[in-house]
This record gives sequence, structure tokens and C-alpha cells, in this order.
Amino acid sequence: MQIWLPFRRAASPTTARRRILPALATAAVTALALSACSAPTTTPRGPEFFDWADVQIAADGQTVKLWMWGGDDQGNAYVDDVLAPAAAAQGVTLERVPIADTKDALNRVFTELQAGRNTDGAVDLVWINGDNFRTGKQADAWFCEWTDLLPNMTLVSDSDPLLTEDFGTPVDGCEAPWHKAQFSFVYNEATVPNPPTTIEGILDWAEDNPGRFTYPAAPDFTGSAFLREVLYSVSGGYENVPSVYSDDAFAELSPALYERLDQLAPSLWREGTTYPATSEQLTKLFADGEIDMMMTYGPATLTALVENGTLPETTRVLTVEDGTLGNASFFGIPSNSGNIAGAMVVANEALSVEQQVAKADPAVWGQFTVLDLDALSADDRALFDALPQSPVVPTFDILSQNANPELSAEWVPALDDGWRTTIAAR
Repeated sequence: MQIWLPFRRAASPTTARRRILPALATAAVTALALSACSAPTTTPRGPEFFDWADVQIAADGQTVKLWMWGGDDQGNAYVDDVLAPAAAAQGVTLERVPIADTKDALNRVFTELQAGRNTDGAVDLVWINGDNFRTGKQADAWFCEWTDLLPNMTLVSDSDPLLTEDFGTPVDGCEAPWHKAQFSFVYNEATVPNPPTTIEGILDWAEDNPGRFTYPAAPDFTGSAFLREVLYSVSGGYENVPSVYSDDAFAELSPALYERLDQLAPSLWREGTTYPATSEQLTKLFADGEIDMMMTYGPATLTALVENGTLPETTRVLTVEDGTLGNASFFGIPSNSGNIAGAMVVANEALSVEQQVAKADPAVWGQFTVLDLDALSADDRALFDALPQSPVVPTFDILSQNANPELSAEWVPALDDGWRTTIAAR
């Protein structure tokens, strides 16, 4: 049985907007009060290693628990069948711990640190990025200054902005890159023979084709990203939206976003009276033919979903002239892990050419590599060049043309809360 979140549209966006900032202020005070109870005030830095040989000796025989979102079957299979055996060959047992939300891992770390469990936490490694990374860093919950020890970090560009900052938060050696992602719009070319090529064009198409488009409810990760895409569009481009959040910038720029989404709502699936609660529910609507377009921050999974018949064979990823949001996923090590060395070995192995090539294969997972291809040897570069091309997903260099930078993480909850106040709530 499918479960949808019932929302009623705001009757008056003008009135609702006046309530956004007070609501956000209340939410901020509440969040601070909660964090004061749950987040640690100080945390241990973890062990010190002088060189990679030191790390390898300490890692031998350790069991590393990787906490990661469990909703991606290909990602689960990659970790279990490809990455884990490679880690085992180096003396480290890798165990995947599936979770419904990355916040679950961070909350577990906070709870343990608050209880004084500082050296033997249940979380050794986390697939993470964005607001969760920022929150953990502010609480000093991550082990830092470790990535420079990874031999395979030499294969990663030290000037790539997607890898040096995470939603505006400096990485500072507190997480190691894993793969890149590009927000993507997806359409069925059998029912949309002439797809739009701009964000505003997509919204116009939705209004011209009532009931055939929708987006996930914030704070779903994909739904939140859609809000940022539309914010850039109605603001005349990402250049006109300051990456650093401020109440003044929010008050100036967000009204146009919510007005455009309010205007769009009657043309959405079920007339905007309800929204998919998750990106998985959005994908099912597309698979069932109830909508003709969808969106994803994980286009890597689309090839397999088409091949196994979940999605129609006419599924295609849209190339957007405005560009779309791009980011990277990382591995973070909690400061209270008892297997920090083993976690470092896993993160280093995940950055190897062999693992990055395997993960980039559409038949395995199809994720975009974080390695600097121009810095690789001719033989290693040839391994990437020989990868099969997906008929569904363009290559990263095409998909990331005119890529938009992510806003700082503080923008995300503010825009989500504003959406709930102006579009969804009442």
C-alpha cells in the first residue's frame, strides 16, 4: 500500500510569507535547545597516525561498520560485493548498516558522545554530505585531519570546489570524497517528444500538461533540491543568490520562489493537494505512468531501473541549458569510532582506480568518479574511457555542463520550512 503525505495548499501566499521568518526563528530556537541536550560540547580527536604504514598496522583485524542509506539496491550490492571484499583483502572487515536517513547515524553518534562513549562508538564510517556534515562538524563530532594520509587522495584534485567544500562547509580533512552527483530531470520520450530545456520551461510544460508533473515534499532530499533549482531560476540564475545564508537574503529572494510554486500547484499531480513523501514514491509514479517527468539527485540508478523493467525503456535524462545542481558524496568518520584506522583503509580503497571504475560502471552502480581523470596514467584513464555508455544517462561532462553550485547548508532547512509554511501547511 502506498502512503502519501496529505497537504492542503496555502490559501494566501502573501499572508503566509509574513509568517516564514518568525516560524524559522522559533524553529531555530527549538533546534538550539535540542542540540544543547543532544550534541556533545567536546569530543576526542581520535588516535594520531604518523604515516600510512601506521594506519595499516592499526587497521589489521578491525571491523568497520558503514552506516549508509539502505534504499539503493545497486549501492548496497556494490558495497557488499565489491568494496567489502577489497577491504577484506587488506585485513579489514566491512559491515554495511542500512539506515532510512543519514540523520539516524549522526543522532547515534551524538547520543553516544553525550553518554561519554568516546572511543568505542557503534558508527565507524558514514556516507554523508550537506547539512548532516555541517551539523556534525559544528559539534566537533567528526574525526578530522586524516584525509591527507590516504595514498589515493593524490588522485583527487585539491582545487575541485565540489570536493573542497560540502554545501558551503569547508571539508578541512574531515571527510573523504566518494562520488559526484548531478541533479537531473527525467522524462519519458514516448509521451514528451519535445521536452523543455530550461527550468522555467519545465514549469511551463507542467502547467500546459496538468497532472503529469510533481515533486517530493520537503524535506525529502530531492524535493529540497528542486526548491533550490526553482529559486535559482526565479532569481535570474545562481549568480543572483548568495551562497551564504542570511535572513535578509531569504526575505528578499524566497517570496518569488513560493509565488511560482503556488502558481504551479494546481497543475501538479492531484492538483497539488498532496505530494510524494519521498523520491522513491516519485519514481513509482513515473514507473506507473501517472506522471511523465520526474527528478533525481541520483541518476546513476536509472540505467539499471530501465534494464530491469522498472522504468520504461523510453526513459531519458534531460539536459538543461540553465545547468543543474551538482555536489559530491563523502565518507565521514565519527570521532568516537573505535576503528578509525580501519575506516581510513576503507575510505582509501574506495578512492582507488579499481573501485572508482567499478562503481562508475552502469551495470554496477553508475556513480560519477571523484578522481581527476587528467591526472591519471594513460592505462588508468583508459579504464574509464572503456566503460559502457548508458543509453539513459549522459556522461558526466555533458550532464554537468553549466553546473550550478550548491547553496550553503543553512539555506536548506530555511527553504524547506518556508515551503511547508507557504505551500503545504494549513
